[in-house]
Amino acid sequence: MTNEWCGWREATERALYGPDNGFYTRPGGPGPAGHFRTSVHASPLYAGAVASLLCRVDTALGRPDELALVDVGAGRGELLTGVLAALPAEVSARVRPCAVERAARPEGIDPRIDWRGELPAPGSVSGLLFANEWLDNVPVEVVETDEDGVPRRVLVRADGTERLGEPVDGADAAWLRRWWAPPLTADAAGGGSPGLRAEIGRPRDEAWARAVRTLRAGLAVAADYAHERGDRPLFGTLTGFRDGREVPPVPDGSCDITAHVALDACAGPSAERLTQRAALHALGVTGRRPPLTLAATDPSGYVRALSEAGAAAELTDPAGLGGFGWLMEPVGGACAGLLKGWDA
Repeated sequence: MTNEWCGWREATERALYGPDNGFYTRPGGPGPAGHFRTSVHASPLYAGAVASLLCRVDTALGRPDELALVDVGAGRGELLTGVLAALPAEVSARVRPCAVERAARPEGIDPRIDWRGELPAPGSVSGLLFANEWLDNVPVEVVETDEDGVPRRVLVRADGTERLGEPVDGADAAWLRRWWAPPLTADAAGGGSPGLRAEIGRPRDEAWARAVRTLRAGLAVAADYAHERGDRPLFGTLTGFRDGREVPPVPDGSCDITAHVALDACAGPSAERLTQRAALHALGVTGRRPPLTLAATDPSGYVRALSEAGAAAELTDPAGLGGFGWLMEPVGGACAGLLKGWDA
């Protein structure tokens, strides 16, 4: 891998998706599950909740002959596999599952799953598009304010060494002004504090808009760890993960490189945003403990229910996975408000 200076967006693209040594695309790699724990890997309850959401989309669309389920950033197909197993037979018979993933198709995966490296064509499918922790791996530029408070693009080499480059301008500067609250400023005259960092989420906004456009009708959902404009972190969120541990983000293909998502910037005019805790509660994943009386009448059932409650509690913990953001974009009107009216 080259060790020349470039922006973090280019460096991350090579490190994660390079054809020979990309963290996600190298042949024989373990996939995301080998390095970090997502909601998909935490419990089959998550796939069950997505199956429930797909059933709501199906009803809203009038139970079409073909119902699309598009998983963007599908990893090794774990979510699709779990959803297909959880669906009622009548719905499963009409589902057309599609995995969008730049890694090669895993061996032994359900032959019904269409595995592709790119999104379906615009307006080509109706159903549910789901992107779990995909946007955080869409590469972005990183900027840092210099000693005069001027935001400059951060350049990096494959060994993780950084230096400041040119001042941010054009569309990236406009994005900073619109979406990254002060004190970081894209004003070339300065005015900010030195050493502040931000990730420019414009490529994610564009990637999400492309994903939503694949739907002719239905619902697009992005679930990711996120922050809001009024609460952006002062020093950015760029980091790495390897073997279940957080590590420095070194763009040499040895680790995941990720940053929190500005979901508010991605959101379209009809978008609905809520926490994962609220979304899963609306889909029946609550984490309530079973009644103690069950232990006396059905001990094995009590143990199973207690284990399920623990898994649900992890998925809905507001200080953990439950604090993730869900961005829901209905397309065509029928799927608006599918999770409305539920308590967080």
